[in-house]
Amino acid sequence: MGSPITTHVLDTAQGHPAPGIEVTLEHHENGAWKSLARGVTNQDGRIGDLLPDGAELSAGVYRLVFHVGPYHQASGTKSFYPHIPVVFEIENPRQHYHVPLLLNPYGYSTYRGS
Repeated sequence: MGSPITTHVLDTAQGHPAPGIEVTLEHHENGAWKSLARGVTNQDGRIGDLLPDGAELSAGVYRLVFHVGPYHQASGTKSFYPHIPVVFEIENPRQHYHVPLLLNPYGYSTYRGS
């Protein structure tokens, strides 16, 4: 079945996947963010195993935080964003949620993928 939440980071300025980006997953509970998982994008810019196979989610608000500052520093690129939080809501915990990030030094975009 795989992780119920996955991600993929593409560096649109360079035209290739973004490996080596640390990503944290958090769940908003009782007015605070609770850390659930941490992963690092692979050579294809993906994290497919953020949560263990069959992990159970609950409906609610989640956040993926992409720590992009070190990625840009390693390539000698100036960046406006040291980290990028992407907040999203899970209504149906039985569905798969793929949250990609399209990244460049001065902007980003995200969407619900498949």
